[in-house]
Amino acid sequence: MSETPENSPAGTVKTHAFQAEVSQVLKLVIHSLYSHKEIFLRELVSNASDALSRLRFAALTQPELMTGDSTLEVRIRVDEAARTLHIEDTGIGMTEEELVRNLGTVAHSGSRAFLEKLAEGVKKDANLIGQFGVGFYSAYLVADKVTVTTRSATPGSGAFRWSSDAGDTFTIEPTLRASRGTEIVLHLREDQKEFAESWRLRELVERYSDYVNYPIKLEVVRRKGGEGEGAKEEERSFEQVNRASALWQRPKAEVTDEQYTDFYKHLTRDFEAPLARAHFRVEGTQEFVGLLYVPAHAPYDLNDPRRRRGVRLFVRRVFIMDDCEEILPPWLRFVRGVVDSDDLPLNVSRELLQDSAILKAIRKQVVKQTLTLLEDMAKDRPDDYAKFWGAFGVVLKEGLALDRDREHDYTDKLGALVRYESSRGEGPTSLTDYVARMKDGQEAIYFISGESKQAIAGSPHLEALLARGFEVLYMTDPVDEWATEGLREFGGKKLVSAMRANLPMQETDAQKKDAEAETASLAPLTARIGKVLEQHVREVKVTHRLTESPCCLTLADGATAPYLERLLRERGKGMPQPKRIFELNPTHPVIKSLSELVVRDPAAPRIDEWIEVLFDQAVLAEGGQIDDPGRFAKRVASLLTLAAAAPSTL
Repeated sequence: MSETPENSPAGTVKTHAFQAEVSQVLKLVIHSLYSHKEIFLRELVSNASDALSRLRFAALTQPELMTGDSTLEVRIRVDEAARTLHIEDTGIGMTEEELVRNLGTVAHSGSRAFLEKLAEGVKKDANLIGQFGVGFYSAYLVADKVTVTTRSATPGSGAFRWSSDAGDTFTIEPTLRASRGTEIVLHLREDQKEFAESWRLRELVERYSDYVNYPIKLEVVRRKGGEGEGAKEEERSFEQVNRASALWQRPKAEVTDEQYTDFYKHLTRDFEAPLARAHFRVEGTQEFVGLLYVPAHAPYDLNDPRRRRGVRLFVRRVFIMDDCEEILPPWLRFVRGVVDSDDLPLNVSRELLQDSAILKAIRKQVVKQTLTLLEDMAKDRPDDYAKFWGAFGVVLKEGLALDRDREHDYTDKLGALVRYESSRGEGPTSLTDYVARMKDGQEAIYFISGESKQAIAGSPHLEALLARGFEVLYMTDPVDEWATEGLREFGGKKLVSAMRANLPMQETDAQKKDAEAETASLAPLTARIGKVLEQHVREVKVTHRLTESPCCLTLADGATAPYLERLLRERGKGMPQPKRIFELNPTHPVIKSLSELVVRDPAAPRIDEWIEVLFDQAVLAEGGQIDDPGRFAKRVASLLTLAAAAPSTL
């Protein structure tokens, strides 16, 4: 970052270049048309509230930070003549270094990704500004210049002024400020002077920030005196314009749907209403209150491991932290809300949290309330649940794959909540509905995994199952293999991959006898295939899982599915090349002809080549990659040539 002195004493004023991502944000904000410019006030007030919360928390162990003034509030005033809007807080303030870092860079993982999302949404609304954690820059929705005067609460700290007109640079200079905190001054554009009106600001605070936990005070001007010249005398004072009460502490009967939604929007900076909520109070050995929300859409960084969780922890209405991992398991990281405990100590540390029995009780209740909320949504509002599943289903399935809580097993509840596409072709289905539709004689819940529905719907592994009228679930998320291992069974029925070698299907005595006879008749061919493919397959066997395809590759017990195996190998996990089981369809013309040829003329030169072609075909059918595509193409071309020249020979 470059620094150059301006026309002032050396070292007093410094000019800094914005980080590239910040410049792009500012250009998008200034030059794009947004439908909700007023959200700038919500963003700046929220930032002020965060500064107050950080000070309040830090002062628990550093009381000297509050020396001289214990006031925690936000003040808003306007200068109509100068067309400026002032937003001030008595919070923790910033040092010069923090000014550069916080207002000159985007301290956010995946900043390139959020810029792409921001660019996509610029014609829609400005909500993305808050959603991606760059709310300060929303000031430029209405201002052509912004100055920030701040003083850190650390004793002995000096004050600094940050200033920028949204160009490529900003300046920082030492200044005077009597007390800790931050004041932001917006120089409003001519077409945005409505935001210099007190009534308009009062309206916006009541709409967007009524539930901020600190007083928000608006300067009001009253005329003194009677008629004539005396009435021109003005009296200025600050009046609180928000309720500053914890909504989650109110009885549910006293809170309206609109208030719940407004609080969610304040908490998350999301303009879209949530899909569902749960407001609960636990009393007894431990006492705490929770208010949880399920958003309507997924954030762009939902799967970023560095992403913070969305439930804030309070202790007796004092904000403690906004990323308390101990409250929320990773597979519920989409949940937003607050938990307020009466039992935790105010100076609670992360070390204490990790060992806290109170936190374990809170976590149990948060999980229980969330799963109940989802169950109710799935039962009573299936359309909303389908929307939820499309946004967060992959994350929820992680609970089956990763959560091994010995004290609290959520497997059954999660199993009832998962949804999959299936061969039935009527959209995602639940396991409950699948079991209810199972055919007589069906012994298991069958599934197949792969890269996409299109890639697996025509798999040879499904042929016999579909021929018998058995429904097959399509699992296309990488987590599904682990999820099925965690679930294992549902409704008393085991989950079985259609790609497994030992596929449980009932057979009559006559079918078993036919299978034994066919296995014996194909013994010379299976022996020959075993010899040709000894480096690739562990066993060759006759199967009745196929009705149209000549062969397929199946998995031995404990083997990894091909799709998951490829993903792990692509990510550098060093997966060994496993040997599969090569299964033959005894009724297929190709297998019959090849079997006859092996018996009639075992020295025929093309037998081994055709066996390798069949193997490569089976690899491709399961979605794999063959070792030598060029060689396979030549062999297929040779076969086609033979078929065209003398079809009776094949």
